[in-house]
Amino acid sequence: MNALAEESVVQQRKAMRALLAKPLLTAEADDEVLRLVRRHASDLRNWLATETGWRLVVGAESARLFKTAPTLADDTHPARDGKGKPPFGRRRYVLLCLALAVLERADAQITLGRLAEGVLAAAGEPELVDAGVSFTLSRRDERSDLVAAVRLLLTWGVLERVAGDEDAYLSDNGDVLYDVQRRVLAAMLTGSRGPSTIVAGDFESRLEELTHEAVADTDDLRNRALRHRLTRRLLDDPVVYYDELTDDERGYLVGQRHAIIRRIEDATGLVAEMRAEGIAMVDPDDELTDVRMPEQRTDGHVTLLVAEYLANQNGPVPLEKLRAHVRKMAQEHKSYWRRGVTEQGADVELLAIALNKLRALRLVEDSAGETVLARPAIGRYKLEAPTIREGARK
Repeated sequence: MNALAEESVVQQRKAMRALLAKPLLTAEADDEVLRLVRRHASDLRNWLATETGWRLVVGAESARLFKTAPTLADDTHPARDGKGKPPFGRRRYVLLCLALAVLERADAQITLGRLAEGVLAAAGEPELVDAGVSFTLSRRDERSDLVAAVRLLLTWGVLERVAGDEDAYLSDNGDVLYDVQRRVLAAMLTGSRGPSTIVAGDFESRLEELTHEAVADTDDLRNRALRHRLTRRLLDDPVVYYDELTDDERGYLVGQRHAIIRRIEDATGLVAEMRAEGIAMVDPDDELTDVRMPEQRTDGHVTLLVAEYLANQNGPVPLEKLRAHVRKMAQEHKSYWRRGVTEQGADVELLAIALNKLRALRLVEDSAGETVLARPAIGRYKLEAPTIREGARK
């Protein structure tokens, strides 16, 4: 391969990684990488369609990779309106959806006050009231939830701030003016069906219908669907365990794993770590993840120590035993950790933060409510006692 071809491969891989890390790119926030994606759009689109079944739409002002989640049961990567901010809860997700619905019918510009009025009116719909949704603008915490949803829309590029500041709105002494980016707004939904076509009543069934992909009953098409599902999981999940796959998925992956992994490695630069229990696609550059480990500061150190402790246990570990370990570690490291880590109840918060991160990385899972079970990939954090051989010292 000559130097020019090698550079093209490198640039195409960089564009692919950018899309995997941020499936919605806009000229406003990602101009340089968006130009790179446009340059390699044809090759990227073909690879994604063949290997994952994901659709890529590239325009002058944005690029949208319409990813579909490999599983509907993963709640370990909640939305946040910024790094270090609290995860979205039920009310914030509802407000986010209502805000998108209001913006769909809004003019090219809208103020935060007008958006809030539209959300308030929509929240009064009988279906939402019957579902227990309650929202007013009378309390600061409710205005804060709406602002969190708006700031997430700013991050995505659905809105662009023209004048004003959300903090002034929170203090009830100002408003904010936004431009509505309709092309970005139109590309938000990633389901294979329009929500208005779904008739199921309960949430789980509606979600299943929203993401359902029909598969024709021929061997070639069934195998293609298996390849799509498995490639998606290898790209999205930190670890893919064989015992979590269906029989046909496991059989296909065992037989085709070398070919699937080679294509992923060539396209993304990820490196496969294959073990008896499953496969992890590792990123040497640590760019394609929203959850990093190890991390610095108190929470990162606690998470690492909890992982090390769990890696040396056999079977489920009671939560109370883990809390006791965190209390012990807090006493040992209190001069380095943030203030208050030895106070009553601090162990509960520290452990919850650590376990949430370990769940997101597929290193642990809940077991029987009050216990935690380590998954095989946590073995990389297991430390053995050092062995000093006779004659090693001089």
